[in-house]
Amino acid sequence: MSDRRMLRLTGADTDSFLQGLVTNDLARLDEGLVYAALLTPQGKYLADFFLHRDGDSILLDVADDLADDLVKRLGMYKLRADVAIDGTDLNLQRGTGPAPEGALPDPRHPDLGWRAYSTAAASDDGSDWDAIRVQNCIPETGIELTPDSYILESGLEALNGLDFKKGCYVGQEVTARMKHKTQLRKGLRQVEVDGNAPVGSEITANGKPAGTLFTQSGGRAIAYLRFDRATGDMQAGDAIVRLVS
Repeated sequence: MSDRRMLRLTGADTDSFLQGLVTNDLARLDEGLVYAALLTPQGKYLADFFLHRDGDSILLDVADDLADDLVKRLGMYKLRADVAIDGTDLNLQRGTGPAPEGALPDPRHPDLGWRAYSTAAASDDGSDWDAIRVQNCIPETGIELTPDSYILESGLEALNGLDFKKGCYVGQEVTARMKHKTQLRKGLRQVEVDGNAPVGSEITANGKPAGTLFTQSGGRAIAYLRFDRATGDMQAGDAIVRLVS
């Protein structure tokens, strides 16, 4: 859990600044953790993160290897807004068992348990996170969620990661058009895996590219698929892959 970084945003314009940038509605901060993403103007994924209101500030929980670029991007948008972005000495603790005082439910899915932030060492309770994610087709930063991702194809709507009623944000026009004017032809789905194939293996169907195999657990996996080709047995490395209906 040391692969997360906690940033603190302060200033009179913090709420309005984030509201105009991220995919979710900051009004939800009054209910607990908010899961959201920052997109390019073309609607592609840049970073996903959790937001938490902490007094007069907002904590931002993001993957450590995305944090520096995210701070630069936010700084580019900040202009004259009264917003400061600083590091913290907070760490993430998480688990699926009994939640400690001050812990917050993970907003993506009940099976992901809780998240807490304190100066104690980063920790988790040993839950099998890959198994939980595969069972519920939940993407992970840097694995299924990559810079060429569209968040609707990655399932962030089902994970409470965006709000179509909140108004404008960066990449909103493309995302809304994908939602209302097109039928998704690609996306993340759970598949059965019979055999061995590493993460990132190309999936083929009748010799044609059909997708990519990602996180695996218990004979199942998360895969990014072309739906028109994801029928019957598919091949990935030395494994046979089948879409879970």
